[in-house]
Amino acid sequence: MVRTFDPFREMDRFVNEFTRTPGAAPMPMDLYRDGDTFVARIDLPGVEPSSIDVDVEERMLTVRAERKADEGGESRRWLAKERAAGTFARQLNLGQGLALDKIEADYRDGVLTLIIPVAEQAKPRKIQVNHSGGQQIEGQQIEGQVDEAEGAQLNGQEG
Repeated sequence: MVRTFDPFREMDRFVNEFTRTPGAAPMPMDLYRDGDTFVARIDLPGVEPSSIDVDVEERMLTVRAERKADEGGESRRWLAKERAAGTFARQLNLGQGLALDKIEADYRDGVLTLIIPVAEQAKPRKIQVNHSGGQQIEGQQIEGQVDEAEGAQLNGQEG
């Protein structure tokens, strides 16, 4: 296979490699609502669980994690080194109506899962309407309406 020299691709690779900072390393995330909870799943492969830190301050949730660099020995000659090492951080601005004191975090198979429940006071609820007019509404027969048993007797049928 003949490989041609592409100066633009090589320059792009060079710039990306040297301008990448540990704080800019990607932390891909899926975020969805499942019933009364929000679920965030953040990819953190190769991260020691003890290095993961999740904080909530006011309405800002911050996830930090560290992946150690694989230095190797002096005899190691890198052909490709694309896996970022260092400290990663991601922040989520949480809205109103979430139970911040009940957030749960679980790290399994390189994925950090955050469960963020909706606060009780923010959940929709049904309001019962009371009738205070003096007459009972339930079971009241409206004039001109015949119940089924009376109707059967009027038609000559046994009910």
